[in-house]
Formats: sequence, structure tokens, C-alpha cells
Amino acid sequence: MTEPKDPAALAQDNFQQLTDLMGRGQQMMLEFWTKEHGAAPIVPDPLGMMSTWTRAWSAMLSDPTRLLEQQQRYMTDALALWQRFLTPDAEPAPVKDKRFAGAAWAQNPAFDFLRQSYLLTASHVMQAAQGIDGLDDAEKAKAQFLIKQYVDAMSPSNFMATNPDVLTMTLETGGANLLKGLEHLLDDLSAGRMRMTDENAFAVGRNVAVTPGKVVFQNRLFQLIHYAPATETVFATPLLIFPPWINKYYILDLTAEKSFIRWCVAQGLSVFVVSWKNADDGLADATIDTYVEEGMFTAITLVREICDTPSVHTIGYCVAGTTLAAALAVLAARGEAAQVATATFFTAQVDFSDSGELKLFVDDAGLETIAKLTEGKPVLDGRYMATSFNLLRSNDLIWNYVVNNYMLGKDYFPFDLLYWNSDATNVPARWHFQYLDQMYRRNLLIQPGGMTVCGTPVDLSLVHTPSYVQGGKEDHIAPARSAFKLTQAFSGETRFVLAGSGHIAGVVNPPSSGKYQHWTNDSPAATLDDFIAGAAETKGSWWPDWLAWLGPRSGDQVPARVPGQGPFPAIEDAPGSYVKERI
Repeated sequence: MTEPKDPAALAQDNFQQLTDLMGRGQQMMLEFWTKEHGAAPIVPDPLGMMSTWTRAWSAMLSDPTRLLEQQQRYMTDALALWQRFLTPDAEPAPVKDKRFAGAAWAQNPAFDFLRQSYLLTASHVMQAAQGIDGLDDAEKAKAQFLIKQYVDAMSPSNFMATNPDVLTMTLETGGANLLKGLEHLLDDLSAGRMRMTDENAFAVGRNVAVTPGKVVFQNRLFQLIHYAPATETVFATPLLIFPPWINKYYILDLTAEKSFIRWCVAQGLSVFVVSWKNADDGLADATIDTYVEEGMFTAITLVREICDTPSVHTIGYCVAGTTLAAALAVLAARGEAAQVATATFFTAQVDFSDSGELKLFVDDAGLETIAKLTEGKPVLDGRYMATSFNLLRSNDLIWNYVVNNYMLGKDYFPFDLLYWNSDATNVPARWHFQYLDQMYRRNLLIQPGGMTVCGTPVDLSLVHTPSYVQGGKEDHIAPARSAFKLTQAFSGETRFVLAGSGHIAGVVNPPSSGKYQHWTNDSPAATLDDFIAGAAETKGSWWPDWLAWLGPRSGDQVPARVPGQGPFPAIEDAPGSYVKERI
């Protein structure tokens, strides 16, 4: 008779199996890259997963007493689950996890037990991950992230044999759902990305990005769009929006009901938007200097000339907000700060010490991987970044679509936001690496003189421009705690608003929707916790609060400006040609 293994030996066996599984997963990634791109990047451990995984498990196994206590707690909870399962007529335990929302999970005792067992095990695994000792904070956070990815991937909802909804659909359709799912999978493999929506239901310029306007300028980096007025008079000071170049600008101009740009036009603002070029060979030399000098400073000068005004309002969204902060510091150092009347920041960061889970991808291993992916290439494929963002919410943005698209074989649901999300953008490889290394990795932007932009050492404390800073309560890309720090970086007047929801829905939340809420606090606050402690909650969109702040700083009413009738004639109708370029 075989002697039972002690808990430490069993844990070691599990560790080896999981290590082998992760190694195979990385090999599959490399094989797919080879198939799609002709050669795999020569990186022994992409993103440092294996090394982190090994150190994390070694740390957990190094304390047998804690390991035994964790196993005892798990066995106690597992026994209670068995007892409930074996109790006749026991009511299914309530489960709020939407992965198991289907009625079959509760109606069938076996599947109810399966989901409860998984959730119990997942909870204990993540508790164990929280208690890892012997790693520095960055390594520990990365280990917890990787363990969560594994736990999420192992959900019984992700496998045909353990998902009652898939089994039921297969029986009802005679397997037609699996054939349809295979078609979806093959199409996605051919496209090099996972589709999330019916992309044929949308087209840029047809039913998204449809606010009327004209392209009035273009260079190798961007097209400048001037939107047609909706009022007879407008505020004297125009609004210039810098969207992130890692996405398309029309996140701010989705359907007419959701369009921030259309709403601004309707409020009597002269609105201009920079539509960045989908990076190609012509931008191989681009750096932060390019995006500040050829991009932001050029656009500011153009809008001032078109509107015959001394200054402009600016908005910087995400990475464009980060770069706008650097640009403001350069203007301040040059004595030219008056060109910008106000600056608004949507979910932007300048101090990356609390930049969330994205920072986990920007350690030595992550930067090495990016360097290999772009070696000898002018751009970084936007699909790589899209996958990285999706991993931050893998249940919602990966596994949900694996189940619906590939196993249930459902038709793609038309959703404008997901269409935009799938419209990835290539970025200049040199500038992207510089951004990740200098800002995320080394956090140089917040350090006075830590970076030099356009020949000028950057000191954010020189910025006195009135600033409106928006953060998202559930933002997983630019956490609210990190966005709030921008209010402490500048020396001028700042107003912070905390919006409900996250990086996208927290920004794109028109007043007509009546969704979410926002928090404001007119008292000084040194930290986000201080802000929240004294904040007042208001239901609905924060856009009216921003307009109430911006309006008094916008000058008198003047006759509305018509695109193309100023010193720069129209080149083409909005949304222009740059935004229509797809990977």
C-alpha cells in the first residue's frame, strides 16, 4: 500500500505541475507568434513569468507551518461545503459571480457543487498569495497577478465539459454551436486578435465618429479636426483635445448619444481634436520630443491662429495627459505658459509609483520582451498592447468571449465601445519604449529635471496653469490614487473629481445617460483618502461640473467659427483619413 504524501510533498507536486503548465503556455504563445510573424522573439522568459512563479511558490513552501494552517482552513471549509451538498433539499448557496449566473449552475446539484468548490479553492489560493513573504513588493504584486490569471483561467466555466450552459447548448443544437465557435476561432486566429463585437455593424464616419467637422491641417503625426458649431455664438477660448495615441480618438465621439465632442459643441465651445497617425515607418524616429513639439505645440499654435485667440483650453486623455503635463512644464520654463488657459486631465498620471497592475509588465523582463518584439521594426503592433490591457480584466475581456464566441457559438453582439476597443493602433517603437522605461519604470517625470523634453529639463512644479483632474473610481489602467497625485505635482489651482466606473465608462458618461455618480470636494486634500473623506457625492455625469469650472475661464461669447473659413482651408470632412487606418 502506497504511503500518503505529506502536505509539503503534495504542494511540491502541485507546484511542478503548475510550473510545467505555465511553461507550456509560454511555448504556445511563442509558437503562435512564429506562425503569425515568421519568427519568435528570442526571450527565454517573456514577462518574467517563470522566474516570478518559481520564487513565489518557493516562498510559499518555505514556511511549512503556514502552509499546513492554510490547508487546514481549506479542508474545514471544503468539509462544510460537502456537508451542505449532501444535505437533502439544501438550497443552492447564492453566487454573485456572473460567470456562473446561468440557471443550470444552480439547478443541477453537481454543477452547483463544482462552482462552489472552484470559488472556495480560488478564494483560498488568493489568500495564500496575499500571505507570500520573502519577496519585495514589486515581485509579490507580480506573483499575485500571475496566480490570479491562473485561477481565472481554471474556472470550470471556461471548459466545455464543466460548463452546463455549453453542454445544454451542444445537446440542443447537435453540436452546431461548437462548429460555429470553431469558425469564430479560425477567423480570430487569421485576424491575429480576439473579436469581441460585430465589427461589420460599425464604420468610422458612418455610425461612430460622426460629429460634423473638417480636417484643417495635417502633418506626418496628426490631423487637426475643427468641429462645426451648433450655436450662433461660442466661448472666445477654444478647446483642443489630445486623445491617447495608443487608441483612436473617437472614444470621445462614439454614437451621437455618447459623444463628449458633440456635447461640448452643443455647449457653445469651439472644439478641435488631434487625430494621431496610426504609426508607420515614417514615425520610426519619433520620441516624446516629436509628440510635444510636432504634435502638441504645433496644434496649440494652429488653434490659436485659426481662432485669433491668445490661449486655448486643453484636454489630455491617459498617456496624452501625461505628455501634456510635460508640455506645460516646458512652456512654463520657456515663459510661454499663457498659451494654455486651462488643462484638463482624463485619467492621466505623472507620478507612477502607484500606477497599478500595468506596472507589472514594465520590469526588466517586460522591457526586454518589448525590445525583442520591436527589434529592427519601426512600430510596436497595437494588438500586443490590446492584449496587455485585456489581461487586466481577463474574466470580462478574455474568458467571457472564449465562452460566448468559441463554445456557445453566439453571434457577435454589436457594441460601439467594443468596436473602438478592437480598433487597435500601432505606436512608434522607440517612443513607446522610452515612455515605459523613463516614466513607468524609472518614474522620472515627477522628479525635477529627471527628464529633458525639447531640450528643456522638466519640472512639473513650475506649472501654474489652472487644471481640472478627473480620475475613475474603478480605473484599472490609471488608478484613481495615481491620477490624484497630479494635483500635488503642479503649483497652480487644481480641481479633482472622482468619477464612478473606470478608465473608459468613467470618462464617457453623458448627462443624458443618468449613469454612475461623481464625487467633489472643495476643501484642500493631500491624498485621495483625504479627498474621499470630505467628498460630496452627486448622481450622474461629471461633465456639467467640468463645464461649470471651464465656463468662467472661457472669455466672452463671440460669433461661431466655421471650419475651413479661417486661414486654414478644409482638407477633407471629419473624421479624416488617419483615423480610418486599421491594423
